Amino acid sequence: MEISASTPTKDGFYMVPEWAKHQGAYMMWPERPDNWREGGKPAQRVITEIANKLVDFEPVTMLVSRAQYEHAYQALSNQVRVVEMSYNDAWIRDMAPTFLLNQLGIRRGIDWRFNAWGGLVDGLYFPWDQDDLVAQKICALEQLDFYKLQHFVLEGCSYTTDGEGTLIVTEEVLLSEGRNGEMTKDEIEEVLKTYLNVTKIIWLQEGFFMDETNGDIDNMVSFIRPGEVALTWSDDQNDPQTRISRAAEKVLQSATDAMGRPFKIHRLTVPTPLYATAEESEGVDPVNGLLPRYPGDRLTATYVNAYLANGAVFVPTFKEPQDEQALQQYQAFYPDRQIIPIYSRELLLGGGSIHSVIAGLPE
Repeated sequence: MEISASTPTKDGFYMVPEWAKHQGAYMMWPERPDNWREGGKPAQRVITEIANKLVDFEPVTMLVSRAQYEHAYQALSNQVRVVEMSYNDAWIRDMAPTFLLNQLGIRRGIDWRFNAWGGLVDGLYFPWDQDDLVAQKICALEQLDFYKLQHFVLEGCSYTTDGEGTLIVTEEVLLSEGRNGEMTKDEIEEVLKTYLNVTKIIWLQEGFFMDETNGDIDNMVSFIRPGEVALTWSDDQNDPQTRISRAAEKVLQSATDAMGRPFKIHRLTVPTPLYATAEESEGVDPVNGLLPRYPGDRLTATYVNAYLANGAVFVPTFKEPQDEQALQQYQAFYPDRQIIPIYSRELLLGGGSIHSVIAGLPE
């Protein structure tokens, strides 16, 4: 049921952190040929691997188009629930509802607007109308009451919370003209505080270098626990990411969270910059005579873009020397969780990573 006469803050609902226990997880089947190479087949293999491993830790629902339903059903473990749904592309974290809880453990959702990361200004595709319906459809599947914002654009990869009143975002994304360009920073803050029930918002200026989403936070910073964050890091003076990471660290070092705590910052060093190859680029269907993916495009290879499952952490790897250090760091962050490495280059080629393709439903 859509709730129009109230807000989460008034009703005592709040956004849960990444480590909250999940009742299940939602994923989507990639197939869009002008984004995923070879009609999405290589990416489908990665999505299948993730889902078939994730289902060992929490129930998984895979949303699949009518055309791909039988293929996905056969490829996936019989423990994965496969549900037919219409959508435009497969980045479920960005278009799924924000899931909320109250002190009684009752769940609700938020249905923000989704416009493909910038609408007609600098969005990545058109139309996006079916993606914009996904949050409402998931709330219906889960029989959740939900709050619907008719005109406020927000993606699930663009904010992260500690569950105790603190939110971290980037100015690049939330202040971009293509999202809510007619609103001031203060007005955007007010919406976030009202609907996510947070009291302090920390703004980083930029996200990952050349991130096509304008710089979503989930490629830059993630909360490990209250007062503690993982930060994408580079020491390579020839890499523009080094300046961005140092600027972000400086903001976090001078900030405190909603409870007044300073941040403990863990640096997660990125691999040597990775780029799309000519073969990978040519596997994507052209749009209006132009390739959406060009040889030499920088890939957003960061270990921060991970997913916390019940009892596990799914961490992107890239067959690079830095992989092992990142996996060891994650095991130190979460000693009670199993660390699951997933080779994620195919997800990078589509524009995201592991955190971007899974939406956890809190218990």
